[in-house]
Amino acid sequence: MTIEALEPGHLDALRRFLEALPEGDRTFIKEDLDDPACAAAWVRGEGRARRWAAVDENDREILGVVFLARLTGWSAHVGDIRLVVAEAARGRGVGRALARHAVVQAAEAGLSKLVVEVVAEQEPAVRMFTDLGFQGEALLGDHIRDHGGALRDVLVLAHYMDDNWSAMESVGLGEEVAG
Repeated sequence: MTIEALEPGHLDALRRFLEALPEGDRTFIKEDLDDPACAAAWVRGEGRARRWAAVDENDREILGVVFLARLTGWSAHVGDIRLVVAEAARGRGVGRALARHAVVQAAEAGLSKLVVEVVAEQEPAVRMFTDLGFQGEALLGDHIRDHGGALRDVLVLAHYMDDNWSAMESVGLGEEVAG
């Protein structure tokens, strides 16, 4: 697996990846994935977000994507992370590699805080981010409604870059930023 910036050559694989996402995962992308122009805009690098894909080295299929978007105005020091991994690739370290990549990119961009929203009951995702130095900052009760009509809580996790630098170094991210 390699992590690559999304570019036009990824378009077909990205469309296949997005089409295969379960409905619950599509919620956190926040763009209209049914619009064919959406994936095309991503690979052209449009918008505020920077986007990377975990790509299978053998078949060049996308295993997961991560977005890092710098907020604007008073919150321009904050980055918002959105991450989703293909169902078949879960449990193989793809999400962790993408999350680590986003943290390194945020450090290199000079961001001082990162936030990510996770469905509160998704314990593996919460654990992955807390292992990278994120901590719970807010619990938004009944914040999303799935397509079955059930309400779900969203946990907002935050990573304070300066405060967590020693934690970042302990998981090997310090060398990645320095190198």
